[in-house]
Amino acid sequence: MRARLTLPYIVGAIALSTIATAHDQHPPVQPGVGWTNEEIRDAVSSMRAGRSLLPEAWPAGTKVAVCLTWDMDNESPSLASGVTLPVTLSYGEYGAREGLRRIMELHDRQGVPGTFFVPGAVGLLYPELIKEFNKRPQHEVGIHGWIHENLTALSDRAEEQRLLHKAIDFWTRALSKKPVGYRAPQWAFSPHTLELIRAAGFEYDSSAMSMDAPYEILSFGRPTGLVELPVSWILDDAAYLRLPGAALPSPELVFKVYQDEFDQAYREGTLFVLTMHPMHTGRRANMFYLDRLITYMKSKPGVWFATGREIAEYVKRHDGKFR
Repeated sequence: MRARLTLPYIVGAIALSTIATAHDQHPPVQPGVGWTNEEIRDAVSSMRAGRSLLPEAWPAGTKVAVCLTWDMDNESPSLASGVTLPVTLSYGEYGAREGLRRIMELHDRQGVPGTFFVPGAVGLLYPELIKEFNKRPQHEVGIHGWIHENLTALSDRAEEQRLLHKAIDFWTRALSKKPVGYRAPQWAFSPHTLELIRAAGFEYDSSAMSMDAPYEILSFGRPTGLVELPVSWILDDAAYLRLPGAALPSPELVFKVYQDEFDQAYREGTLFVLTMHPMHTGRRANMFYLDRLITYMKSKPGVWFATGREIAEYVKRHDGKFR
């Protein structure tokens, strides 16, 4: 008898696969087993969640904030690793050639803003992308590294700083304004990243996962002045749609997961941050279901679709203690 693959079973399998992939960033040794109590405390203190910044109310009496984010990686992760195989690169190129068009058309038709985290090298390869952003000021562009570099593998503060400022300078020139939002490539911080993005003057980060609501970021118990708009693997399309690798057999199941998460965020009055990639969600059937999801969310009274910048600025304004 063949076992029936239920949605919870499939989602659980994908989640376990994603968690294992995330853990692959770390060496398989276990130095922590010999740490002292103080060393354990220090190990988690460099970047920690502070107070929740969930406001008493969202703008105009809305019940939930929705932030639709796009990590426009395209070929950059492959290029960062030195991979130049044409077919491998074509998978990322799809995001620019097909995905971008569908994404912009969908946002235009639905009338909702997007937040695009784009490596500088992607803007270099696709100048038409810059034109699209400049034509649509309702969208936000945030920093996502220079070439989707793996910050944990750099192990070089000066090199990380150079790449960060190269990306900032590129997008500041391209957009005639300095980006205020940051998302780390692969959502992975090095020991230097928090200090560097704080010094660079960012208003918010969207790479960490400590809470469901926006929160202040602490470093060794002290406020950093940065807002975190938290992400989640369960709301990242790469966990379900990336090929080759683990994927759900139907995009309908993927967007059912997203809808269930949105429904709970709506009930709690918190925040819904969806992370998507043009080469994954930008494909035909996936965009059909994203369109349906946005229509569903819009059918609920009191949904605020906003950019990361708008959400970060709002929660800071409405928190009397933020500094």
